[in-house]
Amino acid sequence: MSTADPQTDHDPTAPPDFDRLTALLPRYELAGPRYTSYPTAPVWSDDFGPSDFAAALARAQAPADAGFAMYIHIPFCRELCHYCACNRVITKSEVLPERYLEAIGREIEAIAGHLPTDMRLGELHLGGGTPTHLDPKQIETLMGFVDASFERATDAEFSIEVDPRVTTEDHIDTLHARGFRRISLGVQDFDPKVQQAVHRIQPPEQVAALTDYARKRDFESVNFDLIYGLPHQTVESFDATLDHVFDFEPDRVALYSYAHVTWIAKQQRGFERMDLPSGDEKLRIMLHAMRRFIDKGYVHIGMDHFAKREDSLAVAAARGELHRNFMGYMTRPPGDLVALGPSAISKVGGCYAQSLRGFDEWETAVLDHGLATFRGHTLSADDERRAWVIEEIMCGAAVDAGEYRARFGSEFKRDFASELEDTTEFVEDELLRVGEDGSLTATPTGSMLLRNLAMCFDAYLPGQNAEAGPKFSKTI
Repeated sequence: MSTADPQTDHDPTAPPDFDRLTALLPRYELAGPRYTSYPTAPVWSDDFGPSDFAAALARAQAPADAGFAMYIHIPFCRELCHYCACNRVITKSEVLPERYLEAIGREIEAIAGHLPTDMRLGELHLGGGTPTHLDPKQIETLMGFVDASFERATDAEFSIEVDPRVTTEDHIDTLHARGFRRISLGVQDFDPKVQQAVHRIQPPEQVAALTDYARKRDFESVNFDLIYGLPHQTVESFDATLDHVFDFEPDRVALYSYAHVTWIAKQQRGFERMDLPSGDEKLRIMLHAMRRFIDKGYVHIGMDHFAKREDSLAVAAARGELHRNFMGYMTRPPGDLVALGPSAISKVGGCYAQSLRGFDEWETAVLDHGLATFRGHTLSADDERRAWVIEEIMCGAAVDAGEYRARFGSEFKRDFASELEDTTEFVEDELLRVGEDGSLTATPTGSMLLRNLAMCFDAYLPGQNAEAGPKFSKTI
């Protein structure tokens, strides 16, 4: 194992050596977690219930100048996108959203009753499903519940995921009036053949019109979600999608690998009868897209995210101030995350807590008891240490042994001796440098394989891999 000191001028946003990455990627294409949490959800226990969550909420903390984070899951979609493995309810019913609003209002009230009274809301994200399945009046009702229960922190950031097919200018006006300034558009791919295969038809003009209107209404950041590895995609077809993307100039882009998880999303099995890209073609699509984003001046952020160099996410990454939770990468100091709605996952008071997934069972539990927790996990001291190490890897592509010592009062090199041995392949492939004290620094090329590196520090993963049945998507 190399013991050369990591470079002090390490820049996690520097571009990789694409030729070397092309040669190495096939060996690192494994199934593994995305590490929006550690430990990951398969470890959590069904013995963790509403009373445990209530106790965790009472212990909640948040930086005074930033406030706590909140995620609200709105599960409804009008149609099923065949690639999607999210928790969603496909419906055109006008009754279900009204039932949802009654229950979410009750859940917000219950959460507020358990949190310390001095907690302020610093960050809110609406996800789904399709949050804009709710009409503007219903969004007003939802935000009325939020504002009635929580005081906003100074400079609170509100963001939302939207489907361009169902989002109107009235939606944008309502969101703007309620303080939303960040918006993420589900784009995926602009190729008509791919859109037909995944059952999501949205012409570029529709996305362009919504993007333009959001900017006219002073939304500070527009993100596009793209997916590579979908049926019928080729390097050439995805290149045409990227041409449209660059015409629209989103501030941020999430370039996700299609996760073929048929044990979760049964409708994906139909893709196996279509023209899914081969493993090699999928890698070529990914690498080509990465090259184009970097050539256009975007900075690679963490795993699969890109941002314009002047964007706050890119600035935070360059300064080593990037953070990560279930809502993705963020720039604000990490506090507790409280999540509401079916399947929502909170990280609060040293615990993870997840609500019931099914709409009906979640609704019944909330209306009866206020909370719908069905599983969770209380972090041990070892979990806390490993969670910190993994977040450092995922957000900064480095681990500082001195900072670990200051935080935990022990030596990183001693505590993780066997894990450091597991990184030998990364060192030999010039993806990682290891200092005398065990400090880790991923090279620019290694920064493209952070999930793989983080897996070396996951104490639960060997046991999970030994169990029957798949649990995670591919890392590439």
